[in-house]
Amino acid sequence: MTPVELSRTVLHAVRRAVDEGELTVTVPERVVVTEPGPGGCGDYATSIALQLARPAGTSAQRVAEILRPHLVTTRGIRDVVVTGPGFLNISLEGSEGGDLATSLVRDIRAAGPAYGHGQALAGQVVVLRVPYEARAEAVADATAKILATQGARGEVEHREPVTLRPVPAPEDPAPLGADAAQWALLYPAAHDRPRITADHLVQREGNPLFRVRYAHARVRSVSRNAVRLGFAAEPGPVAGEQRLLSALADHPRMLTAAATHRAPDRLARHLVTVADAVLPFVPTVLPCGEEKPSAAHRARLALAEAAGTVLAGGLSLLGIDAPEHL
Repeated sequence: MTPVELSRTVLHAVRRAVDEGELTVTVPERVVVTEPGPGGCGDYATSIALQLARPAGTSAQRVAEILRPHLVTTRGIRDVVVTGPGFLNISLEGSEGGDLATSLVRDIRAAGPAYGHGQALAGQVVVLRVPYEARAEAVADATAKILATQGARGEVEHREPVTLRPVPAPEDPAPLGADAAQWALLYPAAHDRPRITADHLVQREGNPLFRVRYAHARVRSVSRNAVRLGFAAEPGPVAGEQRLLSALADHPRMLTAAATHRAPDRLARHLVTVADAVLPFVPTVLPCGEEKPSAAHRARLALAEAAGTVLAGGLSLLGIDAPEHL
């Protein structure tokens, strides 16, 4: 399918959504498809959902969700993933690198912890002037690490005028321990007051830090168990994991946004999104009972390990340990 043919296909999907009453918009004369940008995936991408969101009176994410089923059932399209605020990333049948899951997992495996790193801010020197305060120090240090992933250099200084002043911590976070203290200071947005409470130490679903670290530990566990069962990860098609694929494909964009806005909280919240997507998937990775490991199991393992790589890399940028066991 050529870009021109794909453009017509997307336009036809919009017309079908309008005809079926799912969207109330004027059908545009043309749709632009381009190569996926940072955080994108697949063969082509289009911002048509962002273009139609305002006239449709809804979010671009919702418009993309409406259009996706009309596209994935079209001959010649292998898969469609929604990333960012509503970009439609289209993977074609027979394209080099196979389906979306295969190409995305291969990219993550090749890059390792550097997946999502780029040159969006290449050559920039960002001076972060902060007060002598625990949260300001933590935010500045994490921001400098995130800036480095986008080719910039962050320099932390303690002098006026202050350029980075998050709401201070109400008390010393040190009693929480290094990891929980770091999360408590970085997870809230800079304008929100951090909670320095024992909730960050509780091992339960209501604790975002626990979910992120537990998700990584679960992935490492299935990897060890796969070795015992005599099979290894191999990228391949994985059906029905739109949520996880979208979260992983969106990681480069989230890193760029966190660096651009000097906001490590954006990365922390994204890691929660990845964790919440991979945790329900993990139980499907290993064979059950007398079932023998198959290509499907190897592909699922590769996808789970890709999620683990993203979680470990993100936690490292935040200065938090990614446990092997939990």
